[in-house]
Amino acid sequence: MRHVGLRFANRPANHYGAPAGAEAATFTNAHLLRPFPHRSPDAAGAGRSMTAPEPVLRVAVSVPVRHPFDYLPPRPGWSPPVRPGMRVRVPFGRTFAIGVVVGVAPASTVDARRLKRVREVIDAEPLLDPATLKLLLWAGGYFQHPIGEVVVGTLPKLLRLGRAPRAERNVWYRASAAGERAFADGIAGAPVQARLLGRLLDAGSAPEAALADVHRDWRRPLRALIAKGWVESTAEPPSGSGASRTAPPVLNAEQQHAVDAIAGRLDEFSPFVLDGVTGSGKTEVYLRVIEGVVARGRQALVLIPEIGLTPQLLARFHARLSGRVAALHSGLSDGERLSSWTHARDGTADVVVGTRSAVFVPLARPGLFIVDEEHDLSFKQQDGFRYSARDLAVVRARDAGTPVVLGSATPSLEAIDNVRRGRYRRLDLPHRAGGATPPRIDVVDLRQRPFDNGLCDVLVEALEETKARSEQALLFINRRGYAPRLMCFACGWIADCDRCDAHLVFHREDDRLRCHHCAAERALVDECPGCGSKNVRRLGLGTERVARALERRIEGLRVARMDRDATRRRGALEALLDRVHAGEVDAVVGTQMLAKGHHFPNVTLVAILDADSGLFGVDFRAPERMAQLLLQVAGRAGRGDRAGRVVLQTHHPDHPLLRVL
Repeated sequence: MRHVGLRFANRPANHYGAPAGAEAATFTNAHLLRPFPHRSPDAAGAGRSMTAPEPVLRVAVSVPVRHPFDYLPPRPGWSPPVRPGMRVRVPFGRTFAIGVVVGVAPASTVDARRLKRVREVIDAEPLLDPATLKLLLWAGGYFQHPIGEVVVGTLPKLLRLGRAPRAERNVWYRASAAGERAFADGIAGAPVQARLLGRLLDAGSAPEAALADVHRDWRRPLRALIAKGWVESTAEPPSGSGASRTAPPVLNAEQQHAVDAIAGRLDEFSPFVLDGVTGSGKTEVYLRVIEGVVARGRQALVLIPEIGLTPQLLARFHARLSGRVAALHSGLSDGERLSSWTHARDGTADVVVGTRSAVFVPLARPGLFIVDEEHDLSFKQQDGFRYSARDLAVVRARDAGTPVVLGSATPSLEAIDNVRRGRYRRLDLPHRAGGATPPRIDVVDLRQRPFDNGLCDVLVEALEETKARSEQALLFINRRGYAPRLMCFACGWIADCDRCDAHLVFHREDDRLRCHHCAAERALVDECPGCGSKNVRRLGLGTERVARALERRIEGLRVARMDRDATRRRGALEALLDRVHAGEVDAVVGTQMLAKGHHFPNVTLVAILDADSGLFGVDFRAPERMAQLLLQVAGRAGRGDRAGRVVLQTHHPDHPLLRVL
């Protein structure tokens, strides 16, 4: 079978070198260095006389074709030679494109007179090292995706546009003695300044990257703190930067065993599954091992499933680690992404924390790979270049000869199977750290029990008791918006998206209907467009509806939402987390963002409003996903010194999955 690009389906295959059969499944760097048919973008240059053979540059261009294109150097005798990993600007059809050289061959199967020359060599040295280039080529073949879209598409945007890989100047900040006194006295009327100063006092000192998550407009308050003399800046990390103001916690026996096991294999490929219950201190295990890796002069890459986990993790890493910590995720500006990418590539960043795309970042001295919450579906790219960041992290560790740690409270079935087969080693953390106890789980049967907007009487009573004790609660419902459906009760019409097959979701904050699949939106309708009836109702529950119902049912309850809508603006999530930690919120209503790694010591009540939503899914992995989600959400309760309780509402209390859990 030939993999034929749609644009060239009417042309002979040997014009563009579509690999056939087994070759397509083994698309490696060695495969690229073997002569096989390649297509020149056009026939320009016909009649060129070749006095001596020139090397052929195989360039990956970001187009939907599964192989690179052949080009000649900019001119005969070009020096220094162009090497794999360099970016070049090449003529492509009637325009120019930036590509990456992925191989050099002595000849091409295309007539040399038809080959075009590279217009410009952008890099003096390879932008991508051989190990990273090998990973990208392997990923393109393994996941069956056009090689140019893999190699070029995984670069930061500014590099794809031809920008030089330069890092921004890194400025470090620390609170002065006057700033420490001012913070102790309380800063009134300037909440962002207070949060910035608190972040610096917690970390001892921090670079700009560690402050950008505090608020979307953090530079102006920071300048005000500097003008008052409460914050000092320096171009280099201050002496003692990163030193924690409090001693690290004492490890329990299970944590110490895990640290010793991983630290004893730092010079070889060793995959570990860190299976620890929620609150068992997996992050502390990561930190202890990373400290050893950084002390050896090597780098660590930590992958996390959600951007929302970045602020608290970065703050903790900056407070504990003496080396530079860089962040890589889509919430950064293009300049910030390029800066972090460059620091990782050059080795000036000792630790890189990022979401799934960070798995492709080059590392100068790789020493450890960590995938936190390895079971999470967010590690799989769902469109464009579809890949699994967790699996690629294991491949990188294998090629680099370093350990890889897959951490989770609910390991994936693949990880469990690899443990059973002896491929991975399992490290158990069966107890919560610091003496915390597992929460009590109460299954509430909703059959023949009245409930309003997802709230039954048992839950309302539990919320009132929690508020009376000055404790906090989390309410989980995996739908944002106010109501997931708008339906006419006269003719059965349902508001559907005009661009896709999804239902439109009603958002009450701005009275709009939005599609959560393709982001289309339109105004709310008061009457049915099918029959003209005004009997149009909003069905189902979303985070907005539950939050409003809570405020009506329990007087004085301070409610906040944690979903993509409420945290869209930069700095909004960090501000919300600060309010929760400061005790300014009594109840948080949220989606899956609540379930992933957050540590709220004062949360003692967790409510799962609709446990039935995942019990009857068509996906064959629905039971596994549901079990992981329920256990992760329940694990947010009772992480401090107070006992926790979980209220699980369901119409199917006898379901086998719930009985097992």
